[in-house]
Amino acid sequence: MKATSENVTAFVTIPRYTEPVQNRIRSDPYRTTLVCIDSAQEGLLTGRVYHPYLPSGAEFKNLMQFLLIMEDLLDKLQFPQSFTAHRSFRMQPEPAPPLPSENEPHTGKIATFSVRVIFRQNASWQGSVTWLEEEKEENFRSVLELVLLMHSATSPEDTHNQAQTSA
Repeated sequence: MKATSENVTAFVTIPRYTEPVQNRIRSDPYRTTLVCIDSAQEGLLTGRVYHPYLPSGAEFKNLMQFLLIMEDLLDKLQFPQSFTAHRSFRMQPEPAPPLPSENEPHTGKIATFSVRVIFRQNASWQGSVTWLEEEKEENFRSVLELVLLMHSATSPEDTHNQAQTSA
Protein backbone atom coordinates (compact mmCIF):
# COMPACT_ATOMS: atom_id res chain seq x y z
CA MET A 1 0.00 0.00 0.00
CA LYS A 2 1.49 3.30 -1.07
CA ALA A 3 0.92 6.36 1.09
CA THR A 4 2.35 9.82 0.99
CA SER A 5 2.07 12.44 3.69
CA GLU A 6 0.74 15.86 3.01
CA ASN A 7 0.90 18.73 5.47
CA VAL A 8 -2.55 20.29 5.54
CA THR A 9 -1.92 22.51 8.54
CA ALA A 10 0.98 22.91 10.88
CA PHE A 11 -0.65 20.44 13.31
CA VAL A 12 -2.20 17.72 11.15
CA THR A 13 -0.55 15.36 8.68
CA ILE A 14 -2.97 13.33 6.56
CA PRO A 15 -1.81 10.21 4.69
CA ARG A 16 -2.86 10.32 1.04
CA TYR A 17 -3.20 6.90 -0.60
CA THR A 18 -2.33 6.70 -4.27
CA GLU A 19 -3.88 3.25 -4.72
CA PRO A 20 -7.71 3.12 -5.13
CA VAL A 21 -9.71 1.77 -2.18
CA GLN A 22 -11.20 -1.10 -4.24
CA ASN A 23 -7.71 -2.36 -5.17
CA ARG A 24 -6.57 -2.29 -1.54
CA ILE A 25 -9.67 -4.24 -0.46
CA ARG A 26 -9.40 -6.82 -3.27
CA SER A 27 -5.72 -7.47 -2.71
CA ASP A 28 -6.36 -8.82 0.81
CA PRO A 29 -7.12 -12.58 0.60
CA TYR A 30 -8.72 -12.55 4.06
CA ARG A 31 -11.55 -10.40 2.71
CA THR A 32 -12.44 -12.82 -0.09
CA THR A 33 -14.43 -16.02 0.32
CA LEU A 34 -14.63 -18.71 -2.35
CA VAL A 35 -18.10 -20.24 -2.72
CA CYS A 36 -18.33 -23.47 -4.73
CA ILE A 37 -21.85 -24.49 -5.82
CA ASP A 38 -22.09 -28.24 -6.43
CA SER A 39 -25.85 -28.65 -6.84
CA ALA A 40 -28.80 -26.37 -7.55
CA GLN A 41 -31.83 -28.64 -7.70
CA GLU A 42 -35.14 -26.73 -7.61
CA GLY A 43 -33.33 -23.65 -6.33
CA LEU A 44 -31.71 -25.51 -3.40
CA LEU A 45 -28.02 -24.58 -3.49
CA THR A 46 -25.48 -26.95 -1.93
CA GLY A 47 -21.72 -26.64 -1.95
CA ARG A 48 -18.62 -25.55 -0.06
CA VAL A 49 -17.10 -22.36 1.33
CA TYR A 50 -13.33 -21.74 1.40
CA HIS A 51 -11.45 -18.98 3.19
CA PRO A 52 -7.95 -18.69 4.73
CA TYR A 53 -9.63 -19.18 8.15
CA LEU A 54 -11.38 -22.28 6.72
CA PRO A 55 -8.56 -23.95 4.74
CA SER A 56 -10.37 -27.30 4.64
CA GLY A 57 -13.61 -25.59 3.74
CA ALA A 58 -17.09 -25.86 5.16
CA GLU A 59 -19.96 -27.69 3.47
CA PHE A 60 -23.46 -26.29 3.25
CA LYS A 61 -26.60 -28.21 2.31
CA ASN A 62 -28.94 -25.24 1.97
CA LEU A 63 -29.03 -21.48 1.83
CA MET A 64 -29.49 -21.05 5.59
CA GLN A 65 -26.33 -23.04 6.34
CA PHE A 66 -24.40 -20.94 3.78
CA LEU A 67 -25.58 -17.69 5.37
CA LEU A 68 -24.77 -18.89 8.91
CA ILE A 69 -21.28 -20.04 7.88
CA MET A 70 -20.58 -16.69 6.21
CA GLU A 71 -21.96 -14.65 9.13
CA ASP A 72 -19.97 -16.71 11.65
CA LEU A 73 -16.82 -16.23 9.56
CA LEU A 74 -17.37 -12.45 9.35
CA ASP A 75 -17.97 -12.31 13.11
CA LYS A 76 -14.73 -14.20 13.80
CA LEU A 77 -12.78 -11.93 11.46
CA GLN A 78 -14.44 -8.85 12.95
CA PHE A 79 -14.28 -7.38 9.47
CA PRO A 80 -16.38 -5.86 8.32
CA GLN A 81 -17.73 -5.17 11.77
CA SER A 82 -21.42 -5.74 12.22
CA PHE A 83 -23.52 -2.59 12.14
CA THR A 84 -26.13 -4.10 14.48
CA ALA A 85 -25.99 -6.31 17.56
CA HIS A 86 -26.72 -10.01 17.06
CA ARG A 87 -30.22 -10.93 18.25
CA SER A 88 -31.69 -14.37 18.80
CA PHE A 89 -34.55 -16.15 20.51
CA ARG A 90 -32.07 -18.67 21.91
CA MET A 91 -28.35 -18.57 22.38
CA GLN A 92 -27.46 -22.05 21.13
CA PRO A 93 -24.30 -22.76 19.17
CA GLU A 94 -24.93 -23.97 15.64
CA PRO A 95 -23.57 -27.45 14.88
CA ALA A 96 -20.54 -27.31 12.60
CA PRO A 97 -21.15 -28.76 9.12
CA PRO A 98 -18.94 -31.69 8.08
CA LEU A 99 -15.70 -30.70 6.38
CA PRO A 100 -14.72 -32.09 2.97
CA SER A 101 -11.32 -33.65 2.45
CA GLU A 102 -8.47 -31.25 1.71
CA ASN A 103 -7.66 -32.77 -1.68
CA GLU A 104 -10.98 -31.66 -3.21
CA PRO A 105 -10.68 -29.02 -5.92
CA HIS A 106 -11.75 -25.53 -5.03
CA THR A 107 -14.22 -25.25 -7.88
CA GLY A 108 -17.91 -25.92 -7.87
CA LYS A 109 -19.52 -28.55 -10.07
CA ILE A 110 -22.03 -25.92 -11.27
CA ALA A 111 -20.47 -22.54 -10.44
CA THR A 112 -17.73 -20.89 -8.40
CA PHE A 113 -18.03 -17.44 -6.86
CA SER A 114 -15.59 -15.10 -5.19
CA VAL A 115 -17.51 -13.09 -2.57
CA ARG A 116 -16.14 -9.90 -1.00
CA VAL A 117 -18.21 -8.49 1.84
CA ILE A 118 -17.07 -4.89 2.27
CA PHE A 119 -19.75 -3.59 4.65
CA ARG A 120 -22.30 -5.06 7.05
CA GLN A 121 -24.87 -2.32 7.44
CA ASN A 122 -28.64 -2.36 7.97
CA ALA A 123 -28.44 -5.97 9.20
CA SER A 124 -27.20 -7.13 5.79
CA TRP A 125 -24.05 -7.38 3.65
CA GLN A 126 -22.77 -5.14 0.90
CA GLY A 127 -19.92 -6.00 -1.44
CA SER A 128 -19.18 -7.68 -4.74
CA VAL A 129 -19.46 -11.18 -6.16
CA THR A 130 -17.50 -12.55 -9.11
CA TRP A 131 -18.74 -15.53 -11.11
CA LEU A 132 -15.34 -17.07 -11.84
CA GLU A 133 -16.29 -19.31 -14.78
CA GLU A 134 -17.83 -16.42 -16.71
CA GLU A 135 -15.49 -13.73 -15.31
CA LYS A 136 -18.47 -11.52 -14.47
CA GLU A 137 -18.56 -9.27 -11.42
CA GLU A 138 -21.58 -7.58 -9.82
CA ASN A 139 -21.99 -5.47 -6.70
CA PHE A 140 -24.67 -6.40 -4.19
CA ARG A 141 -26.40 -4.19 -1.62
CA SER A 142 -27.95 -6.94 0.50
CA VAL A 143 -27.73 -10.64 1.25
CA LEU A 144 -30.91 -11.16 -0.74
CA GLU A 145 -29.34 -9.50 -3.78
CA LEU A 146 -26.24 -11.71 -3.39
CA VAL A 147 -28.42 -14.83 -3.25
CA LEU A 148 -30.41 -13.73 -6.31
CA LEU A 149 -27.20 -13.09 -8.26
CA MET A 150 -25.88 -16.55 -7.36
CA HIS A 151 -29.25 -18.10 -8.22
CA SER A 152 -29.33 -16.36 -11.62
CA ALA A 153 -25.94 -17.89 -12.44
CA THR A 154 -26.87 -21.41 -11.32
CA SER A 155 -30.39 -21.68 -12.75
CA PRO A 156 -31.17 -22.25 -16.40
CA GLU A 157 -32.22 -19.10 -18.27
CA ASP A 158 -35.44 -20.77 -19.42
CA THR A 159 -36.71 -21.06 -15.83
CA HIS A 160 -36.10 -17.37 -15.19
CA ASN A 161 -37.79 -16.30 -18.43
CA GLN A 162 -40.81 -18.56 -17.77
CA ALA A 163 -41.26 -17.02 -14.32
CA GLN A 164 -41.27 -13.52 -15.83
CA THR A 165 -43.77 -14.34 -18.59
CA SER A 166 -46.22 -16.06 -16.23
CA ALA A 167 -46.28 -13.11 -13.80
